[in-house]
Amino acid sequence: MKQPNDLHSEGTDDAQRRASAVQPRPLQTTLLHVASSGGFGVWLLLGLSLAIGVYPAGRGDVLVPLALGGLLIGTGLLSACLHAPWMPNWHGWRIGAGSRPTRDALIALATILPVLAVAGLARGDNTFWVTRLAATALAVCSLTSLIITAFGDARRRVPAMDLRLATQLPLSRVITAAYGGGLWLWLCVAGQDSDGTDDASMNWIILLLMLALLRGLVENLRWQSVLMRLPGLHPRMELQPRRYLAVVLEYAVPCAALLLASFDDGRLLAAGVAALSCLWGMGIELSLYDEALAALPSDR
Repeated sequence: MKQPNDLHSEGTDDAQRRASAVQPRPLQTTLLHVASSGGFGVWLLLGLSLAIGVYPAGRGDVLVPLALGGLLIGTGLLSACLHAPWMPNWHGWRIGAGSRPTRDALIALATILPVLAVAGLARGDNTFWVTRLAATALAVCSLTSLIITAFGDARRRVPAMDLRLATQLPLSRVITAAYGGGLWLWLCVAGQDSDGTDDASMNWIILLLMLALLRGLVENLRWQSVLMRLPGLHPRMELQPRRYLAVVLEYAVPCAALLLASFDDGRLLAAGVAALSCLWGMGIELSLYDEALAALPSDR
């Protein structure tokens, strides 16, 4: 039979584990998570575009965003393989020492298969039905990975997360990935030959502006779900200068670049500025969100 002191010790250990689970991550870790989400967003939008036949023709135009998405995702995986202190695990998988990949890590790695299929099948105008089938598989696998890893990361970091916060995670993660990945994909589209692609570029700009608006609405709801549970800290958390900086980098700079690019020929520079600015802004916002989660009462 356990003594009262043992029960008190276990309760203290549980409280410490809950507290440590929501400690804000280093900025390097946060940026790698944001970059990985953007990489899956690139693959998601590329797969959808190829599946419905609206992506610009050309084998190189397909391989470049596939490689860019792999670079954004692989940076975090490589850091975990090298046991970098800011990236101790990749989707819960501590690589090496005989550890087995987690379910989340396996699902993320499985997305490489349709990526290779699309890379091998991409030809000319990309209208071959097998290419479209592989692109559909790429989009489905990317979407599945974003949803599953959203739940997995939240479960590891905040085991006792409120149901309202947990149910908002998949939608938030998918829209964030689509917005961030869409900016990187726009960079790829802007860097290709512009002959006959003005209409396509304008469509991308309109789509990204709509995603920016949608993400702003979803993220505001997610923030309010956390902040209203911090009555004493609500004003201080909501009015932080870093949050205003994050909003400027996430929305103001990319949207200004999108609007300017629709009237100017400097699309490549505008796309690069928009993608990098959004990456830093999302990293700052995610760090602030982690701090808000860490400040939640321990009995949540």
